[in-house]
Amino acid sequence: MRIQRIEHRIIQLLIVLFGISFLTFSLVHFSPGDPAEIMLTECGNIPTPELLAQARKDLGLDQPLFVQYGSWLKGVITGDMGMSYSFKVPVFQKLIACLIPTIALAIVSLFIMVVVSIPFGFLSAIYHNKWLDYLIRLFSFIGISVPSFWIGLILLRIFGVNLGWVTVSGGSADARSIILPAVTLALAMSAKYTRQVRVSVLEELNKEYVIGARMRGVSEKKILFRHVLPNVLLPLITILGLSFGSLLGGTAVVEIIYNWPGLGNMAVQAIACRDFPLIQGYVLMISLFYMLINLLIDMLYPMIDPRLKEK
Repeated sequence: MRIQRIEHRIIQLLIVLFGISFLTFSLVHFSPGDPAEIMLTECGNIPTPELLAQARKDLGLDQPLFVQYGSWLKGVITGDMGMSYSFKVPVFQKLIACLIPTIALAIVSLFIMVVVSIPFGFLSAIYHNKWLDYLIRLFSFIGISVPSFWIGLILLRIFGVNLGWVTVSGGSADARSIILPAVTLALAMSAKYTRQVRVSVLEELNKEYVIGARMRGVSEKKILFRHVLPNVLLPLITILGLSFGSLLGGTAVVEIIYNWPGLGNMAVQAIACRDFPLIQGYVLMISLFYMLINLLIDMLYPMIDPRLKEK
């Protein structure tokens, strides 16, 4: 039964990917702007009608939409996503080159978020309606209210301009440059997930099995780590998985602020240049990663909570 369910999810994944690819392909090609004209202009050529017609023919833009989509889909299936108009490299090669820095940024951000939000969430729940709880909730409220781009600009001003610890120009993906963008992303996520951890822990602490354990004289430390924490892990894993997927495709603003060479920064450049193949490849890759992460989380559930195993 479990194998059949996974096979069913994989079939759904393929159908959704097909729908996303066609929708993205159609919307991109109906958007205003001519990629042939943009490409000629960036190369220093005057876009005359003759040059535009030849460029559209070379790019395949003179074909009907369904013919273009069929050719592109055939290439994707065989591992060829086409050439990037703006970067003049294969789309797959450019996506992989930008994916690695984005994955590194997402992993570091999630690590910081877990280190901050889980302890703070537990402390806020344990000291419910006490001064520490109010302090942590104030931190969460401020973190949720302040936009991440503002935090990024402030950190860049302090540590880049005033202290000179990092280069303002950015452009590199080394260990030193990853700290500020990771902290910027982690602060916003930590504020939100601290509240979610707090709510989950409070719900567990008020359940009958916790009350019964206390009546039997079980220590609070043992209740928290052997009973409450495993039951809180399930929604936390869901949060981590969804957060990782969103970080792969939703870090454009932070990447632009720090000039981080990731997928978000690349996607903004591709949209500005009407780089159709790169935009389509980017959306397809992010969609695939997001659905694979959801599938992986679904497969991990029974390992964490045996009650979810199918009989």
